[in-house]
Amino acid sequence: HYRVATFCGSPTVLRMLIQEDLSQYALHLRQSCAAGEPLNPDVIDKWKKGTGVTIRDGYGQTETTALVANLPGQEIKPGSMGKATFLYEVGIYNEEGEEMPPLEEGVICVQQNGKENGLFRGYLADEERTRQAFKHGLYYTGDKAYKDEDGFIWFVGRNDDVIKASAYRIGPFEVESVLIEHPDVVESAVVASPHEVRGYAVKAFVMLREGVEPSEALAQALFDFAGQHLASYKVPRIIEFPDALPKTISGKIRRVELRSNEAENRLAKKVVPHEYFHAKY
Repeated sequence: HYRVATFCGSPTVLRMLIQEDLSQYALHLRQSCAAGEPLNPDVIDKWKKGTGVTIRDGYGQTETTALVANLPGQEIKPGSMGKATFLYEVGIYNEEGEEMPPLEEGVICVQQNGKENGLFRGYLADEERTRQAFKHGLYYTGDKAYKDEDGFIWFVGRNDDVIKASAYRIGPFEVESVLIEHPDVVESAVVASPHEVRGYAVKAFVMLREGVEPSEALAQALFDFAGQHLASYKVPRIIEFPDALPKTISGKIRRVELRSNEAENRLAKKVVPHEYFHAKY
């Protein structure tokens, strides 16, 4: 019989698998990779401890192939998507077409330079969307990230997902990555919740480990835990423990659905089960 040597899964699948003690299984993995959405550093660490293999994360879109990746033989920084693949010249730019310096957030863009390999030509019957995507000699992905001094690219979030609270811009991925480091948390999704004063507040939907029950005490523990690892303005102001998170068929969390439902609930002042508010809400 043949043994599985390479495993590729969505972050959702990987987060479920690391709830088990993977070291007790006779695995023969040589490579592991993740696809679909960003992979939290905690998952990479636990997978390595359980299997002995480092997950290679990457980034691409339907409009492209793999733009950024942690390729075999390349140094890995857990939590980073890696570096640009050989087909593309990828950089971080602002909306005026200016490349951002290291550690400054911007939009992930692909330089065109007359090259068309691995890059779509436009959106069918949607000239305006195509015009917004192609400008300044660049293809704008619509995803926010930053590049470090070594050229590694770090995901922040979709433009639509970035939370604008008071004068701050908060990437949900960083907050989610901190929350799942808590031993009682399996998965989390962070979105903007309408707020009368701040404009928006950070809300976290948290899935708990089997056998752990939602409670106000646990929510407070998570608020405190987040406060130990995040700047104060990034700490969630609301935590909800739902029965499930909405996902696409490929396992991506449907944050757009969470945002829409949250906006409706806040407008209607609906009382939501297992929802808890930070003292500084």
